[in-house]
Amino acid sequence: MNLRLVSRMLGIVAWLLGLTMAFSLPVALPKIGGQSEFESRGFWALAFSIITCVIVGIVLRRLGRGASDILYRKEAMAIVGLSWVLATVLGGIPYYFGEVGFREVEGQVVTMGIVECLFESQSGFSTTGATVLTDIENEDWLPRCILCWRSSTHFLGGLGIIVLFVAVLGQGSAGKALMRAEMPGPSKEGSQERMQHTAWIFAAIYCGLTLVLAVLLYLEGLTVFQAICHAFGTMATGGFSTLNASLGGFNELLPESYKMIEYTVIVFMILAGTNFTLMYLTLIGKPKRLLGDPEWRTYIGIILAATVLVMAIGLVGSGNDFQFGENAPLGEKLETAFRDGLFHVVSILTTTGFGAADFDLWNNLSRAILIGLMFIGGCAGSTGGGMKVIRHILFVKILRREIEHSYHPSVVRHIRISGEAITDPDLARNILLYVSLIALIFAVSWLVLVGIEPDATWVESGHPVSNKLVDSASAIAATLHNIGPGLGIVGATQNYANFTAPSKLLFTFLMMLGRLELFAILVLVLPSFWRTR
Repeated sequence: MNLRLVSRMLGIVAWLLGLTMAFSLPVALPKIGGQSEFESRGFWALAFSIITCVIVGIVLRRLGRGASDILYRKEAMAIVGLSWVLATVLGGIPYYFGEVGFREVEGQVVTMGIVECLFESQSGFSTTGATVLTDIENEDWLPRCILCWRSSTHFLGGLGIIVLFVAVLGQGSAGKALMRAEMPGPSKEGSQERMQHTAWIFAAIYCGLTLVLAVLLYLEGLTVFQAICHAFGTMATGGFSTLNASLGGFNELLPESYKMIEYTVIVFMILAGTNFTLMYLTLIGKPKRLLGDPEWRTYIGIILAATVLVMAIGLVGSGNDFQFGENAPLGEKLETAFRDGLFHVVSILTTTGFGAADFDLWNNLSRAILIGLMFIGGCAGSTGGGMKVIRHILFVKILRREIEHSYHPSVVRHIRISGEAITDPDLARNILLYVSLIALIFAVSWLVLVGIEPDATWVESGHPVSNKLVDSASAIAATLHNIGPGLGIVGATQNYANFTAPSKLLFTFLMMLGRLELFAILVLVLPSFWRTR
């Protein structure tokens, strides 16, 4: 292991984080942030955090002096994994220095400790959107400049720290190794020969769509600050909002345009969950590649099928799932059911986690459908988290082939995608290994959470202790697959503030695992990984 090279690269990452924090400093000014006075507490918290990033970068760069420029796969995986660990630590410093309040106990505001800072930081960078903050609209608890930094972690995490690193600096063949370890999904076609070009394309599409969405939201009535923060949360499939009620808060703030806001966000969440390579091909005049892609067609099919099911079940059942009056016209009921159903299906499938209504009040079958969507995710090569649609397609094809082998052992049948045979001999092993690891980590984490989290957490939160098993399972799924909200105690209108410190650390680890698709983090705990070649 070339530790000096790893240290040198991490130093650049630390500087990159400090530079990103600097963009939130002007929000402390009343004319920019919109608050009544200068936010000195938030400003100096960010300033000290930037200085810390610069110092850490200098130290790491000096430790890496004289390092060889040859970057092998081990070093690339170490850089990617440790970059996210470093980002989690440095990204949490503004919350700590800013003495951000995250909940109230017996009339006293409790400020964020180290564990809460790590949790919120990792939730932002991993684009999970889970939070421990109970009142983000309270400027005394959370300065707006730090709220801006909170949304900025979505932007940086959605783009990918290493993708930006490679796009700006290139790094030659090293960029190829770094991108292989960073980009999500099992399919990385088109990113092997021209890694820097690919990184720039990814960054350009991502930034372009973010800008377009921010402009549209501003035209629909949001302030500049709100529009930018929600654009960051949407295109990163993160879900951090500037309102306690998430997008549902615009129902009262902007009653004339909130429906259009929700439909706009739905469209861009779908785009964020689409393979960016396919979007690029569409932009250069090859839309057939998008429309003919089996993963994208399956992705859209899942959205439509789940929406119809949720909508039908909610309307035929108790009728209380969707928020409309008893005497509302049929057309209004259908539109509300369609919008609410589509919004939350897309929000959960793409792992964005925005909320427009309290889906935890829906019937059990509809909630079960949302839990199932947590285990699917967006397309490979998108900002969406989860297991990815393509893995499920391949998993089904592999199972079907193995079942056929049980009664026709002599038949040799290749797995085909878009009519092309996949000849990679390791494909089946890799897919089955990943699915098995996800299932194992989910099961073990669920048992650990049930064991370490006291029943008092549910009692103090006003939730039935009998819901502990289901609530814990949804919390594990929501953090492991980078979704954010779950059911019950972590439902659409709830948060993770009441969990104990060990549980929050578990969630933080799961969020990082999910974002980097297990291996870039798991290898860091293996002693053999760090041995000198």
